[in-house]
Amino acid sequence: MSPDEIMTVKQSWAKVVPISEQAADLFYMRLFEVYPEVKPYFKGDMQAQGRKLMNMIDMAVNSLDDLEPMLEAIRDSGKRHAGYGVKTEDYDKVADALLWTLEQGLGEAFTDDVRQAWVTTYTALSSVMKLGAADIR
Repeated sequence: MSPDEIMTVKQSWAKVVPISEQAADLFYMRLFEVYPEVKPYFKGDMQAQGRKLMNMIDMAVNSLDDLEPMLEAIRDSGKRHAGYGVKTEDYDKVADALLWTLEQGLGEAFTDDVRQAWVTTYTALSSVMKLGAADIR
């Protein structure tokens, strides 16, 4: 990730944080609507799950300048997700729902540059999660 991409992700995320509860609702609505096959991975309180998702994204975004300390936690997250049954192809489904959610939340501020910065960021983070998932397969 380039410094410009990191700055773009951080600036756009700062606009999502105030609406994080709605963003989480939109994310899961979109994910389950377009990819109903992933719904069985989720059990329990979806509002709590949404808060966890937003907190995880927030921590990752705030660590983009120095991801090294977060890499083990991200890798461990991949292991946990594999334990829930998440498959490699499911990461693309999450990316799709995340980008759609960001587009809804940011409106006109969701430019091509913002989209590309998020794609780069998500690809980097999800690749670490996939490595963690591969450890238990």
